[in-house]
Amino acid sequence: MSDLFDLPFEEEPEAEQTAPPAPPVPNVPQRRILSVTDLTIRIRDTLEAQLGEIWVEGELSNCKIWNTGHLYFTLKDASSQLRGFMFRSTLRYLRFKPTDGTRVVARGRISVYEPKGEYQLVCEHLEPQGRGALQLAFEQLKARLQAEGLFDAARKRPLPALPRKIGIVTSLDGAAIRDIIKVLRRRYANAHLVICPARVQGADSAPEVARALRQIGRVPGVDVVIVGRGGGSIEDLWAFNEEMVARAIGRVPVPVISAVGHETDVTIADFVADLRAPTPSAAAEMVVARKDDVCSRIDRLQERLRTAALRRTRDLGRRAHIADGRPAFAGFQARLAMRGRHVSELSHALARVLRGAIAVRARRLQLLERQLTTFDAGRRLAGLRTRLVRVDGAMRSAAVRRRERARGRLTNAVGQLESLSPLAVLGRGYAVAWDSTRTRVLRDAEQTAAGDQIHVRLAKGELDCQVTSKKP
Repeated sequence: MSDLFDLPFEEEPEAEQTAPPAPPVPNVPQRRILSVTDLTIRIRDTLEAQLGEIWVEGELSNCKIWNTGHLYFTLKDASSQLRGFMFRSTLRYLRFKPTDGTRVVARGRISVYEPKGEYQLVCEHLEPQGRGALQLAFEQLKARLQAEGLFDAARKRPLPALPRKIGIVTSLDGAAIRDIIKVLRRRYANAHLVICPARVQGADSAPEVARALRQIGRVPGVDVVIVGRGGGSIEDLWAFNEEMVARAIGRVPVPVISAVGHETDVTIADFVADLRAPTPSAAAEMVVARKDDVCSRIDRLQERLRTAALRRTRDLGRRAHIADGRPAFAGFQARLAMRGRHVSELSHALARVLRGAIAVRARRLQLLERQLTTFDAGRRLAGLRTRLVRVDGAMRSAAVRRRERARGRLTNAVGQLESLSPLAVLGRGYAVAWDSTRTRVLRDAEQTAAGDQIHVRLAKGELDCQVTSKKP
């Protein structure tokens, strides 16, 4: 195909017939140009299709949770590094907190972040290498709460000696509640039990246990609280390793006994509680142990007191018998009787004098009461109030009469004024005629001439009139 510039400006058929043929054009491959976005999308699709879901091992660094709740991190080894990303919805299911320096195994998919053209790992699961996520979460929470002082021995409170009201937080379906009630009914039958049920296993068990602890802490009169459940795996007992449960135990205003699992099971709740029991039954035993000690001590003191009283009575009886047998005490009983008679006489005389003095004081009191009644301020005020009411009534009556008389005089004056008023005369059909200047009242027709302007005042309104004729 010839180029446009090979043609002459004017058509010449003869020249066109004599022109040599154009050389053949070689087959040049057509170029396919991609934009950066298209290339990035093809790379992303290729990586996601070829690699799929992968597991990557490495050390965490640059871990940061943004205000959106997503986790950004870098996974590295001795010679390479890989950027990673985890959505907030996936991050909340992790049992431990990702921190820099932790070796982990991550599961996810390789993708490309298009704005920067960087490939990254979209992480769907993260677990620590060499130890379970639950164990790492347990150690992290334990270290954090211990640094806050939640495990300090100074916070531990002693159990009450004789608790009257015992709070229990556990499941109603487990064996723990039955064991606790059985022990308490056998050893402390008069105890008042307050049970706040809560699920102790499962995904939503930790919020329920924390809520139950808050509720039972607000019950008035509770002296001690038992929280726990029976044995199980670490997953079954994990509700008592949650931070919300630990802080709820720390905020309970009374001593708390943690009775979670068996003796070998250790949870965060055991460190925060005021006392740890190996089993729920042992927790019940600890609550009533003080009662047994108090009862035993009372029994021992009672026996010692009875023995000491008997010994003292025997000693005093023996001394009294010896003293009674001495010559100096001969006739002691008679002298004692005489002294008793004298004491009786003195007692009667004293009572008589006291009765007389009391009678004199009573008469003086009656006299003062009569005088006080005579000059009673209340009675005087009542008399003054009566006089005041009477005078007020008289003043009101006089004011009414005076007002009526004034109203009568006013009515008479108004009547007289109405009778003498010229307007009243006009109201009866008469009129007043004025000259054109309104300075003179016309009383005679001779005061006007034909063609004069006059003003006529009626009862209602005025008239401007012109005189056309007059009659003498």
